Amino acid sequence: MRPPVLDPLPLAIELIRCPSVTPADAGALDTLGGVLRALGFHVEHMPFSEPGTPDIDNLYATIGEGDGPRFCFAGHTDVVPVGETARWTVDPFAATVDQGWLLGRGAADMKTAIACFTAATSAFLADHNGKVPRGGAISLLITGDEEGPAVNGTAKMLETLAARGERWDACVVGEPTNPQRLGQMAKIGRRGSINGMLTITGVEGHVAYPHLADNPIPKLVRLLAALDALHLDDGTEHFQPSNLEVTTVDVGNPATNVIPRVAKANFNIRFNDRHTGASLDALLRRTLDETGIAYALETRVSGEAFLTEPGELSAIVSEAVEAETGLKPELSTSGGTSDARFIARYCPVMEFGLVGETMHKADEKVRVEDVERLTRIYHDILRRFFRTPR
Repeated sequence: MRPPVLDPLPLAIELIRCPSVTPADAGALDTLGGVLRALGFHVEHMPFSEPGTPDIDNLYATIGEGDGPRFCFAGHTDVVPVGETARWTVDPFAATVDQGWLLGRGAADMKTAIACFTAATSAFLADHNGKVPRGGAISLLITGDEEGPAVNGTAKMLETLAARGERWDACVVGEPTNPQRLGQMAKIGRRGSINGMLTITGVEGHVAYPHLADNPIPKLVRLLAALDALHLDDGTEHFQPSNLEVTTVDVGNPATNVIPRVAKANFNIRFNDRHTGASLDALLRRTLDETGIAYALETRVSGEAFLTEPGELSAIVSEAVEAETGLKPELSTSGGTSDARFIARYCPVMEFGLVGETMHKADEKVRVEDVERLTRIYHDILRRFFRTPR
């Protein structure tokens, strides 16, 4: 039986009306799952938990059971908090349509893209009488933990699915990649991110008797100067230069006449594919050791740099985008991290979605026209993917 062809806008509205601020789901996954089941997908919930982190529900849906090409769309239904509601001109979870705009938390990042891909898949399945051509499969990998710790979401889903034999030949993540206009940019990778927590411990004392104390602040300043002077690299073919930024300096001293015992600073490095988290950790410690100052350093890598080299997938996405918008998207690695960093371990991955100019802001919004155009782009990506010999 020929499946129904969905309109993406009503589904986007329904998803936005679920106030799914991480870690809450608020019905978003059930809403999406019900629509996908009606299209013939096998839908399963994949909840995960880990001590010290919130329990998270996730969704994996697949249609097609052959050994042919397998395409995955990845995204997240969780959203960031709305912030000060007084700064919104509409209810953040009302999914208001006004003068050609869809407004609401998650409109850009990224419930609408999920609706667009679901609608595009419905049209693609209708083209093929409800079947995926060439014995292939289409999957949706949807997490509720992208905006949060990202511990109980995409990474665990992929590990669990791969362990039972699931595979993917390509994946598109529906992040809002375009700066101002649909078609401007697609992401073929992202820089990695490592956080550093630096602590200097001295001896507290009265400022009038410095010989009886050991002030940690000047030592911290010298260490930060050494880190700030590091030249990490000049960038690579696809990546901008790595950069280290000091984000906090904390003493916690309310008194003006007391030398504190402890001084702390946090910093972050966004790094390209010349480095790994481990190589940067080693570089940081060598640099700090050369000062001769005793310190404690803790580092945490939230994601390694990754790159999908331009090739078949980027050609498919770029051609579909250009056919709809007239723009050839820049293949970029700019911006922060995304869940594509986990997917890159399993298959080629790209990111392409709506305009992200208002994501995480008050009055987050996307053009209704772009909702329709992104749906056509995703539909075209599916056509090209399952038509391309591999």
